[in-house]
Amino acid sequence: MIQRFIELGQGYSDLYELLTISRSMPERIQHLMAFHTTTGEEKRTSLVVVMKPTTPGDFQPLYICREGIPYPHDIPNKRFDLFKSLANDLQKDIIELTVQPSQIFGERELFYQHLIGILRMNRYIAPMS
Repeated sequence: MIQRFIELGQGYSDLYELLTISRSMPERIQHLMAFHTTTGEEKRTSLVVVMKPTTPGDFQPLYICREGIPYPHDIPNKRFDLFKSLANDLQKDIIELTVQPSQIFGERELFYQHLIGILRMNRYIAPMS
């Protein structure tokens, strides 16, 4: 199975694309996630929609708006509220994890491989096959 992060942006106007993708294929959504991190002095959040794998093809996309949303538990914000509304409409919980910031990795692809490892280890996505 191929599991890949698809970065839409950092959560400004691209958040609406993430919401549209989710609302147009609700039956494919496996998880809604929020990855919290600290970049420098700022607490930031990435929003993630994990889709069920395609059949055939065994491709599992993980759509992400990376580190562009203020940490919602310190500063309530409209963008996170929209994501919570999506979760409510789809009757899904938002899985929240604290992760390392993407800046500590030499390449963004290494950051995404790190996250896939965390998700596999915690059984949120299928192990490597």
